[in-house]
Amino acid sequence: MKILFSPSETKTLFRKTPPLNPDSFIFPDLYKRRLEVLERYQSLLKTANEASLRSFFGLKDISLCKEWTQTPLFEAPTCKAIERYSGVAYDYLDYASLNPSSQTFLDQNVMIFSNLFGPILAQDEIPNYRVHQGASLEGFKPETFYHSFFSQAIDDWIANETLLDLRAGFYEKFYMPQKPYIKMKFLKGGKVISHFAKAYRGKVLRQIAYEQPVDDAALQTIAFEHLRIVEIHRKKLKHEYVYEIID
Repeated sequence: MKILFSPSETKTLFRKTPPLNPDSFIFPDLYKRRLEVLERYQSLLKTANEASLRSFFGLKDISLCKEWTQTPLFEAPTCKAIERYSGVAYDYLDYASLNPSSQTFLDQNVMIFSNLFGPILAQDEIPNYRVHQGASLEGFKPETFYHSFFSQAIDDWIANETLLDLRAGFYEKFYMPQKPYIKMKFLKGGKVISHFAKAYRGKVLRQIAYEQPVDDAALQTIAFEHLRIVEIHRKKLKHEYVYEIID
């Protein structure tokens, strides 16, 4: 099973491994394409005024931006992407507390869609950075670029695998599956939840890391904690599993 996941704007400060290099990412043949985006990012940090940086980072306090503007991206220490992100979903996933087998499963089978680095494996090594969701690099849209140049590589990566898409809707701009795939919707009192959906995506991913299902049938047998499946909608390529949150 392959799993697509969203990034987080908040990051940890882990500093474990050497700076970026061609071996940092999946799809090494496309490393030069990634560099096109990263070089635009580095250039923007050098030339943008304070107002532009606040908008780009999604922050009101420019003093919080110093780490990203003062440390060159290609000199900053890196760590696994799944350890770098620290938002709600990642808090509930709690990767550090998983057993080695579960961590390896996530490392190799979860693809995260970074607003800067594009599609990366959970084990790919990235530095600390910040890009506000949907922000452009002076008119250049990373999501459009990655969709154009990386979609075929992702298609090849997920070939012959069951695909679970746990991303927020925005990240479909980076990539849309061209084969049947599973989405999850979470309801509370019959209503779709929004912010807390991040928490349940993290919880679901954690349990999947333990169970390591290989296909759709195995996924359906997992008794996710505090969730009850109520229906499955099938529309073209998308199979939507609808879960009710239970106390």
